[in-house]
Amino acid sequence: MKKLITMFLGTILLVSLLTACSSPATPTEGDAEDATESVQPVTIQIGYENHPGEPLDLAVNEWKRLVEERSNGNMTVQVFPSSQLGSKNDIIDQMMAGDSVITLADGAFYADRGVPDFGIVFGPYLFDTWEEAWKLTESDWYAGQSGLLEEKGLKLLTSNWMYGDRHTLTTNPVRTVEDLKGMKIRVPNNTIQVKGFEVLGATPTPMALGDVYTALQQGTIDGLENPLPVLYNGKFHEVAKYLTLDGHVRNFTTWVMGAEFFNSLTAEQQQILMETGNEAGLYNNELQEQVNEETLELFKAEGVEIIEVDPAVFQEAAKSFYSLPEFTSIWSEGLYDTVKDAMK
Repeated sequence: MKKLITMFLGTILLVSLLTACSSPATPTEGDAEDATESVQPVTIQIGYENHPGEPLDLAVNEWKRLVEERSNGNMTVQVFPSSQLGSKNDIIDQMMAGDSVITLADGAFYADRGVPDFGIVFGPYLFDTWEEAWKLTESDWYAGQSGLLEEKGLKLLTSNWMYGDRHTLTTNPVRTVEDLKGMKIRVPNNTIQVKGFEVLGATPTPMALGDVYTALQQGTIDGLENPLPVLYNGKFHEVAKYLTLDGHVRNFTTWVMGAEFFNSLTAEQQQILMETGNEAGLYNNELQEQVNEETLELFKAEGVEIIEVDPAVFQEAAKSFYSLPEFTSIWSEGLYDTVKDAMK
């Protein structure tokens, strides 16, 4: 009998051990929290002034595709061209309030947002070549400026987007610097671009791009400046027939969002947003190069007079920009030379 009892107890022990091995483990408190925690899906809006069909608009839609594909559906991007979310400053105000919005902006806007040295990148005739512009964006100086901007609440996502060489479209011909004197030229609402045209003798008039067509019709302004695709797709040439290829700014642009919202994203979401932004930037740059020559031909076909000028003459007239007291009083000492050295 004792032997049978021993065998019975042994059998029970063996069954217990087998059951323990085959049953799922009871989760610990930490494991349970991990299991229930999931990445929250986010919706991000991208607003910009450019119209559908422009290279930048096509590239933004490529960025949207890449983000949504790489995030496996937990990031959704909504695009709003043609100033549907308001002006650039309106959107920047929204992101500073914590909204999940992105817009494109340049150093000129960042100067007005508390990082004055950043404004120099939009100075007239600063870059002789696009290679100089890209070298500057990869420099320690640029990284430092980006860090200062983030301290002000704005996070740069990508800086490798070519916006284009900025030219001037007017209702009367501009063949010399003197022809600009007194002409009311629409510029974005920032100090850098206002002063950039003042030194050339024009009367800069800040205005949202969406208001420009009507202002040209009514004679409120005499012209505007922008890269060729922006000028053409806005149909401004229907009411302004003279295009001066002055190339006063080699305009690379950046995409920015509020640092508060950016920091609310997971590390993976942040990486996806920035990596795909750079990829879409390269796509944009290819489109920009292809479309410039085509756009010039379209202007000619639609009765626009193309005026070529000696950029060196305009560059000489613009030199005084870099010694204006409005800037030298707030810029770091020797900033112009520092920037020139950084792009070598």
